Amino acid sequence: MLRVIFLGTGGALPTRNRNPSAILINREGELIFFDCGEGTQRQMMRARTGMMSLTSVFITHFHADHILGLPGLIQTMSFQGRTKPLVIYGPAKVKEFACILSNIGYYNLKFEIRAVEVHPGDIIKRDGYSVKILKTEHSVPSVGYALVEDSRPGKFNRDRAIELGVPVGPLFSKLQNGIPVEVEGKVISPDEVIGPSRSGRTIVYSGDTRPSDDVRRISKGADLLIHEATLADEKLDWAIESMHTTAGEAAKLAAEAEVKKLILTHISSRYTEDPSVIYNDAKKHFKNVTVAEDLMEIEVPYSK
Repeated sequence: MLRVIFLGTGGALPTRNRNPSAILINREGELIFFDCGEGTQRQMMRARTGMMSLTSVFITHFHADHILGLPGLIQTMSFQGRTKPLVIYGPAKVKEFACILSNIGYYNLKFEIRAVEVHPGDIIKRDGYSVKILKTEHSVPSVGYALVEDSRPGKFNRDRAIELGVPVGPLFSKLQNGIPVEVEGKVISPDEVIGPSRSGRTIVYSGDTRPSDDVRRISKGADLLIHEATLADEKLDWAIESMHTTAGEAAKLAAEAEVKKLILTHISSRYTEDPSVIYNDAKKHFKNVTVAEDLMEIEVPYSK
């Protein structure tokens, strides 16, 4: 399972249709947050995602619309008896922010909040995947993130194994686990019956940024690029001034990176009633594009 749940897809101002930024990834039952805007825990309840399997929160930057959901979420998890530490990753000031979270109000947390400051080029290795830290260009210190799964073993060629004299049964499992086997005095090595390794899946999240060379580079061939598209192309001057990206710019970056799918988020409140202009601007440059909506869920499949 690699499921992406868009809990908040709006810009700086929440609207009746869009909460501020919050993206939840469920990977094999492990919940991972990328940003956590105001009202996120209620969105989690609406999406029926649960909370206690949350292991990590990756913050792109410390503007309020990307972090204000954390105090309430942390307090709720404490009320529900969480004892496992929660790790919060982010750019400069993440340690000060974590200290505030631990001490705000009069409640006593029952679990530890651990803060890890990250910088572009860092790689956080986890079980079965890594998170790469990307350089972005916003009005405050900011980063983007790429979740990159480890490579998978190649496919087992059953017919080839039988052709080489390997009987169906336990020896198949040994070969699949990389262990050579002996059949009638002949040693069969795994590489004789297992194809080349296959890539895992890659999800890239830009956070708030102008079009970034690092995001473009790391997104090369990615299964999914989640990119901000705060404004329509007609507002390019404003996008440049506020250090955001237009829908057309995000789509051009996706096309250059040859990603498989692009989802646009962080949509300005001016497009609350009709985000079609965002979609139309992007569609001119990249075909497989979707404008995210709150509570939208997608499954990221393996490449064929």
